[in-house]
Amino acid sequence: MAYKIVFLRHGQSDWNLQNRFTGWVDVDLSEQGVLEARQAARQLAAEGFDFDMTFTSVLKRAIRTLWIVLDELDRMWLPVERHWRLNERHYGALQGLNKTETAAKYGMEQVHQWRRSYSVPPPVMSQEDPGHPLGDRRYAALQPEDFRGSESLQDTLKRVLPYWFDSIVPHVKKGERVLVSAHGNSLRALIKHLDDVSEEEITALNIPTGIPLVYELDEDLKPLGHRYLADPEKVRAAAEAVARQAEAGHKAGDVAGGR
Repeated sequence: MAYKIVFLRHGQSDWNLQNRFTGWVDVDLSEQGVLEARQAARQLAAEGFDFDMTFTSVLKRAIRTLWIVLDELDRMWLPVERHWRLNERHYGALQGLNKTETAAKYGMEQVHQWRRSYSVPPPVMSQEDPGHPLGDRRYAALQPEDFRGSESLQDTLKRVLPYWFDSIVPHVKKGERVLVSAHGNSLRALIKHLDDVSEEEITALNIPTGIPLVYELDEDLKPLGHRYLADPEKVRAAAEAVARQAEAGHKAGDVAGGR
């Protein structure tokens, strides 16, 4: 038996547009992001996709992307499960800072390491910071050991995988058609797991905003194939735009799912 699951990185957010580190800051979609979500829905409809179960984070840019898609598909009644484990990677004390200005202050190599290294986390956010998640009602169940003030991609993978196995996989294995609306790094973490991407390769993977990524999985949930629902050149250009954020002097990375 083969299963299909669709991953969707939220549409462009206001802070994507401003080139700022966003992380768990609850930033909404930009006008372009809304258009991207609508286009994603139209592409899904054009290729005959329908869904039984949906998942998203507790951040409005991913939630709103999902709302727009479900509205366009006339599927607003579908069940939606939200969880902080699908959140974007937490950028610690970098959250809210402009990426280019941060690179000018700390050096391109240092910022590149904070952004793209697999295991090196950004500077830690102080617990006294008013934006710390332990003071946010939506994270009332979050334990101190679950969050240490910032996250590397490795940390993100460790918190995403339990949710993948415990909540998403059971629906997939029941044969349900699943849509996951999440974030660049939470989806990169899942792709690393599914495709067994090395720690070195994962640093070069970039997921474009608002373009559905379809994975076909075998009965053991090993990938049989994957593709974006868009023209390959459009996907590549969108992924390179992600890679260029504060990355002058670095080679743009490969497209996630298209190495």
